[in-house]
Amino acid sequence: MTNKKTFSRRGLLTAAVGAVALSAVALPALADSVTVASWGGSYQNAQSLALFQPAAKALGITVKEETYGGMSDVRLKVKAGAVGWDMVSSGSGSAARAAAEGLLEKIDFGVVDVSTFYPGLYTDYCVGSDVFSTVMAFNTSTFGDKGPGSWADFWDVKKFPGKRAYRNKVAGALEPALMADGVAPEDVYKVLDSEEGIKRALDKIRELKPHVAVWWKSGAQHAQLMKDGEVDMTTGWNGRFDVAKKDGAKVAYTFNQALLDYDCFAIPKGAPNKDLAMKFLAEMSKPEIQANLPEHITYGPTNKKAYEIGKIDEAMARAMPSHPDNAKLQLPVSLAWYAKWEQKAAAMYQDMLTE
Repeated sequence: MTNKKTFSRRGLLTAAVGAVALSAVALPALADSVTVASWGGSYQNAQSLALFQPAAKALGITVKEETYGGMSDVRLKVKAGAVGWDMVSSGSGSAARAAAEGLLEKIDFGVVDVSTFYPGLYTDYCVGSDVFSTVMAFNTSTFGDKGPGSWADFWDVKKFPGKRAYRNKVAGALEPALMADGVAPEDVYKVLDSEEGIKRALDKIRELKPHVAVWWKSGAQHAQLMKDGEVDMTTGWNGRFDVAKKDGAKVAYTFNQALLDYDCFAIPKGAPNKDLAMKFLAEMSKPEIQANLPEHITYGPTNKKAYEIGKIDEAMARAMPSHPDNAKLQLPVSLAWYAKWEQKAAAMYQDMLTE
């Protein structure tokens, strides 16, 4: 995490006196680096190798990487007037909510070219970085190749006995519960568009609660749970499980009834190097750089042209969440629902967890 910079009144006066003399030195120092915060683990490592480092090299700048806990950290820093990050990696729903709160800078689409992006994978305040899926994953040591194939199976502790793990935040938690309760995927967000619908999803999670051994907090954690064999099945992000499998984890998953979502890059309100961050974002959004990502983690590029330049082979493309054969099995996440309901639903979810 960034060390919060604090200045005494005397320090501010001293800085003011020397501002003119120092500005010629200080501004170039600021202008040749950007600080990016993401979530750590195999995901951030993939981002670094595929996106951050190549984009920084192309621009001739330095990228400084940090980890953070999500938009709640951005909220605190923006309100304190102590923003040290120039860009953050965010879930699309969280970014939508943060934008509604006024926590993000507006994207300059005169700088960032999204003309060849898939529709819906950017907003006025965030630009899609990758397409991923929230899936149900299972331990192949426990179930072989006959693990759960639907959310109803995930909830069926008689047919599929064993320890579960589930997310400790509301994002991606309510939709599976409703599908397990028999709601058709196309009707999930209609049902969730009321407090009663949210309560229905929470009641379904309460049924599973006695069998949830771990409420996971991060992608690194749910991948480690499967590597260690600590649970028999869990929700989580497909690319994390693929990396864990390469590292020897006995894990498999299905795209059936998965949640098709995307991560994005956003610039916090008051970012110290906003203009350079915008150029950095533009560079990372180019198809040549986006096409690097599947080499490091099985998340699909948001720039569709990345599939057309010959860098991603057919076998790799078919493993991507956004491949048509996989996408048609999934429920696209509704950003409109998260912008409207996430704050209320998150409070209700935390109340359920602490009961």
